[in-house]
Amino acid sequence: MIMLAMLTMTMVAKAQFEAGKAYVNGSLSGMDLSFSGTQQGKFDIGAMVGYFVEDQWLIDVQAGLHHPGKGGKATTTAGVGGRYYVLDNGLFLGANCKLLFSPGHNDVMPGIELGYCFFLNDKLTVEPSVYYDQSLRKHSDYSTVGLKVSVGVYF
Repeated sequence: MIMLAMLTMTMVAKAQFEAGKAYVNGSLSGMDLSFSGTQQGKFDIGAMVGYFVEDQWLIDVQAGLHHPGKGGKATTTAGVGGRYYVLDNGLFLGANCKLLFSPGHNDVMPGIELGYCFFLNDKLTVEPSVYYDQSLRKHSDYSTVGLKVSVGVYF
């Protein structure tokens, strides 16, 4: 029974990563789980819209709002990225480049991500991932490693 359920989940996931499909994602990260040199805890929300240009290859646009917590200034981001779905069951690698806008600090931040899609049904997923955003302005203070949880919808 377990093998049959896993086979069914793999077949459902494969159908969602085909060329021509659309993707919408909302994410929550930080929650005092991320760390950088100047921000010991923060709260981030983000949105992403993507399109599969080829099977397993997604391109996307992203936007986010970041609040660093106690005493920090809120920042916004906008960027583009891509994902490659390594396995038909949802393991993905992502790369992106974001522009960060903040009072007194603007930055370009290329990043990478590793995550997995847990399908709740044939369209809805929960996607935990680990990410790294590299600051091109000042690596030691603004580069970030963190965890995020996203909810994705595949059309």
